This record gives sequence, structure tokens and C-alpha cells, in this order.
Amino acid sequence: MTRSEHVLYGVEDGSFDAFNKKGVQTTVLCGVLLESSVIVDVRLSEITVDGTDSTDELLRMSSGVKADAVILGGITFAGFNVMDPFRINGETGIPVIVYSGVRPDNGSMMAALKSHFNDWRERWAIVERLGEVYSTETFPREPVVYYEVVGESPEWAEEVLRGSAVLSRIPEPVRVAGLIARGVSSSV
Repeated sequence: MTRSEHVLYGVEDGSFDAFNKKGVQTTVLCGVLLESSVIVDVRLSEITVDGTDSTDELLRMSSGVKADAVILGGITFAGFNVMDPFRINGETGIPVIVYSGVRPDNGSMMAALKSHFNDWRERWAIVERLGEVYSTETFPREPVVYYEVVGESPEWAEEVLRGSAVLSRIPEPVRVAGLIARGVSSSV
């Protein structure tokens, strides 16, 4: 798959005040559809900080999206709002790549979930089900990236990640979704 063949849907969240404990807080979830590094569609939704609505919101806002892959900018959004890539893949038929610029620290994540959430087992089950974490170099002279994949092979996911690293090691759809989400969330 060459760069020009990619139709990728990148997903990232916006800014929020992690230490604000006054009431329910929300932030933006942004999905960006890129074809050959050109923005084709941008979709926005709102998700609850530390909530459980990220998967439902992504599925709702992705209705009708045709892509070769969904690339998530991590497994958690808006704090510990865990995205379910298995459900996304199952309901859309699109393979899902969970991207991270740093090696996931599942031990620390499990400890944080246990200490802050009564439903930590349900949240953790999604993370644990992902299985092996892979790494690859996507951009010359930059550190490796880490990923997990649902609905396709690790080799396929590596090819997609390498092909989508246009300006940096970050997959372009995730980079653009992050810029938009942070820009929109900081202005409201």
C-alpha cells in the first residue's frame, strides 16, 4: 500500500483540565479522514472526561465513513475514557490501529484504573485484550512508535503507519485530528 492509496481515519481528543473536579467535564473527540494526505472529512463530538462514552461517540460520528484503517491516538481518551477497538472493528468492519508515541505502561495504567474507578475491570479488560505491543520506525532518525492492531496483521499495520508518517513519526491523520481537537477545545 503506497501513501497515495491510504484512506485513513485518525482519532484524537482535545484538551481538558485534568485537575478540575467540579462537576462533569467534557472534551472534544475529533475524527479526520485523510486520503493521500488530503483532508476529506472532519467530524467532532463531545466525550466525558474519565467517562465510558468514547466508543459510542466514535461509532456515532463515524457513521458512513469508508476507510482502510482507523488509527486511534491511544487506547484512552479524555483521561481514562477507554476506547474499545474490538467493538469499532466489529461494528464498522474497518481494521483498527492503536498508536502510541511511547511504550504503553500497562502496569501503571492498571494501578490507576484500580485506584480511581469502580468499573476498572471492564476498562482494563479492553486494554488487556489488545495483547502484544509492537514497535516500528516510521520516520527517519526519529524514535520508534508503538502499536496494537485489531482486524489485520501487525505487518499490515506497520505498513500503514510507515505510509502515514508524512511530516513526523506521528500518523498524519492522528496528528491533524489532535491539532483540530486541541484547537477547538481550547477555544471553548
